[in-house]
Formats: sequence, C-alpha cells, structure tokens
Amino acid sequence: MEEIEFIIEACKESMSNSIDHLEKELINIRAGKANPSMLSSIRLDYYGSMTPLSQIANINTPDAQTISIQPWEKDKLQDIEKAIMVANLGFNPMNNGESVIITIPPLTEERRKELVKIAKSEIEKSKISIRNSRKEANNDIKKIDISIDQKAISEDDIQNLTDEFIKQVDKIYSVKEKEILSV
Repeated sequence: MEEIEFIIEACKESMSNSIDHLEKELINIRAGKANPSMLSSIRLDYYGSMTPLSQIANINTPDAQTISIQPWEKDKLQDIEKAIMVANLGFNPMNNGESVIITIPPLTEERRKELVKIAKSEIEKSKISIRNSRKEANNDIKKIDISIDQKAISEDDIQNLTDEFIKQVDKIYSVKEKEILSV
C-alpha cells in the first residue's frame, strides 16, 4: 500500500511540475500589456558573472504599454540596452540617461491569433506531459504484486488525478486566451 501511495504522489508531483512549466512558458507569450516578467530571460555580465537583469536594476511598468528599467549603477545603462537588443525579444529600448524605457507596441489582430496558437501548442505539450506521467504511474502500478482490484482502484485514482490536472490546464488556457484576445 505504501508503494502505491508513493507512485501516486510521484505522479501528482510530476503533473504539478508540468503545470508550473506551462505557467512559465505562458508568461513569455506577451498579450500586449507591459509586464516586468517579459525581461526575465535577460542576463548580462555584472562584474564577471552573468546576472539576471532584475538583480541589477529596478524594473517596473508605469503604464500598460511601458516598461521602465532603472539600474542601480548608471554606467550599466548601455549594457542593459545592448542585452535587451541581443535577447531578440522584439523590443526597441530607449536610453534617456537615467533609465531604459521600452514601449510595448499594441498587437495586431493577426498577431493575437498567432499568439493564441502558440499558447495552444504549449497547452498541448503540457497535456501530453501529464498523460505521460499517468502512463508511467500506471506502468509502475502494474509491476507491483497486488490484487487486480487494488490495481484497478489505483489506476482509477491516477485517472482522476489526470482529469483534475487536465481541467486545470484548460482553465489556464482560457484565461490566457482571453488575455491575448482582449484589446
């Protein structure tokens, strides 16, 4: 029995990791609104080590279309500007001598539909990952020496867990789709 609980718990953790990964991927799909997390992938050389931008500057959004980056050291302005350009995020940073300003252009209808397709693709990857976790758990259950009834009950538990996580993924998608399509 303890072995079954362990398998189900490992399955649940794996499915939860799939959801976490999905949420991180969806943050990178910008919906036309400025968000500091859009710059989370940017790292730059800071005294010899590659450091996330958020650790060397204050990043905020004064309005829905603007990201403002104020470095703690003014001499890093050009480095920040260059790192944003190199990251190829489609942003055009402007350096005003005090901070780096990024204006987020409004999305066209065509681009919004494209972003929804990208989000849908990430959703499908997440569902596949969850189903793979279910498959692995069911295979592990089959290897255990327990009664057929106990195996059926365990497989039902795993299926219920899978259904729960798939619903969660669908919910995340509907929220992201609304966010992308709202003007």
